[in-house]
Amino acid sequence: QVQLVESGGGLVQPGGSLRLSCAASGSIFRVYAMGWYRQAPGKERELVANITRGGSTNYADSVKGRFTISRDNAKNTVYLQMNSLKPEDKAVYYCDADVVQLAMFRKEYWGQGTQVTVSS
Repeated sequence: QVQLVESGGGLVQPGGSLRLSCAASGSIFRVYAMGWYRQAPGKERELVANITRGGSTNYADSVKGRFTISRDNAKNTVYLQMNSLKPEDKAVYYCDADVVQLAMFRKEYWGQGTQVTVSS
């Protein structure tokens, strides 16, 4: 089995910063693409950013220039540095990972989510 554990969410004032982390653990052979999604109350889950194993990145237009995704392949961990946060960034943030397990079975896994609240 594989687990994704997120951390780093919380309450921050508008204009502030937070750094989310998501570590994959378990019977992992290799982790390919990793990403961050978010879901605000009453809205669909949306892609925030993703990153390939080689480091190529993709961002939602709403976060370009403010958020930075990165990863540490040795630690099977993905990060999301969020700067200049706005009230509309408030959501539950989920990480996901495309994982090949030791048994060579490939599957997408999701974290449990971490709350980000932007409010004065």
